[in-house]
Amino acid sequence: MKTKIYKSLVLAVTCLFAGCADLEEKPVGLLAPESLFNSEKDVETAIFGAYGWIASERLYGRQFVTSIMLRGDMVDIGDRGTPAERQQVNDFNMDDNNGMVRVFWPYWYQVVSAANAAIAGAETLELDETVSNQLIAEARFVRAFSYYHLVRVFGDIPYIDYFITDPEAVKDISKTSAEDVYKGILEDLAFAKQYLPDTQPSDVRSRPTKGTAASYLASVNLTLEDYPKAYEEAKWVIDNKDRFGYELEADYQNLFRADMADNLKEHIFAIDFLGQQNGGGGANDDIMPPMTGIRGADNLGWSVCVPSMAVYNTWDDRDYRKQVSFEDEALVGGVMVPYTEFQNTQRPHIAKYRRFPGNSNSDGRYSDNNYAAMRYAEVLLIAAEAATEINNGPTAEAVALVNSIRERARNAAGQMNNFPEDVQSGMDKDSFVNLVLEERRIELSFEYKRWYDIKRRKLGETVFKGANSLEPHSNFDASRDYLMPLPSIELDVNPNLAPQNPGY
Repeated sequence: MKTKIYKSLVLAVTCLFAGCADLEEKPVGLLAPESLFNSEKDVETAIFGAYGWIASERLYGRQFVTSIMLRGDMVDIGDRGTPAERQQVNDFNMDDNNGMVRVFWPYWYQVVSAANAAIAGAETLELDETVSNQLIAEARFVRAFSYYHLVRVFGDIPYIDYFITDPEAVKDISKTSAEDVYKGILEDLAFAKQYLPDTQPSDVRSRPTKGTAASYLASVNLTLEDYPKAYEEAKWVIDNKDRFGYELEADYQNLFRADMADNLKEHIFAIDFLGQQNGGGGANDDIMPPMTGIRGADNLGWSVCVPSMAVYNTWDDRDYRKQVSFEDEALVGGVMVPYTEFQNTQRPHIAKYRRFPGNSNSDGRYSDNNYAAMRYAEVLLIAAEAATEINNGPTAEAVALVNSIRERARNAAGQMNNFPEDVQSGMDKDSFVNLVLEERRIELSFEYKRWYDIKRRKLGETVFKGANSLEPHSNFDASRDYLMPLPSIELDVNPNLAPQNPGY
């Protein structure tokens, strides 16, 4: 079962920032939730509209996820003929007029607007308390999900947790400290954990449950270095995995097959695209398969987001996850050729989203992919990392959690291998934490997680300048580059958003 796309949203009329002036729906006069919402279905429609914004070209379909993918050390620019705005993000020389940021900033706030509208709508209706709380919980999860991305990318940001009745009022909104934004995120997720159901209708994974909210509570607390709370939430999910229907998918490849994406037990929260459909404002336009695909191959692609050779060469060939994650040969004119003969970028390309895009265009666009924003494997690794921090060294449980990930990796489409080997006990804390981070880098490769790990662990100087750098960038500046700039157009319209982030 897939979430329906709404080409025209009742909340699209609430335009939060200058960058959304190109939307088809323009703000007109004053708005009031009681005039927009008349039933439970209207509130649900608003929430589905928020999912529609997330599953758009501006966010999970290309612009936003490309930016955080390129920001890390696992993905480089392939075809240098790609627009300069992408190269700037990748090469740490972006300015406050970067085109990617200008596009995805207002769209995240459209998601927030949709969530706020749904919450206000539910509160104005005389619904059954259980129904009302569940709808509000879902909207608050969506709001928390949006702000969790925004605060990690930009730091201090405008935090809006109410329905905007007068669009002109946003011109005076100022920034909220990152600390207070995180407080709002945690409050929203706690409410969602309390009132969301254990499962959604038809067990869809593109709508959150109690387990989803707890998984994100674990992730947020890990980012905030509140390791006891991160462990508590992750352990609660693990202990209740049967209640929520979570388990590791037996074959790692199946996680990246669009035809198998619905209801995968490992998916805790997924961004669901509908094959061969699209709507206004880039809705449902998934362009990540061609962005990562091979230019000139029979399965068309554009060679934009391509790992460096070091990423490929340092990944052990015995690891089945490497086979799943990379395309190192392709049909060109009906003949299978190695990557050294690719027409444009002679490097292995990312296979996770291009190999099996399901119902899509010839270049993989308008795919049927479900992008896992949170997988059960990540929860296991969160618990392992947090437990190690709490106990000043790896516990037997932490070792076992990592080994469960490695055990799955040994299953190569039904053929059991002996690599990766189990982690042995006896490691010190720093060594084991580094091992967990490396396991995250491999297990969650190209899934838009690596940059956030680099940022939260302050690894930039090491991964971009160190002797073992996979993607060297000598100009990386820790005082500037852990944050992206606020769009200059927003500061021009609203000076209250000043100051700009350092270095821009």
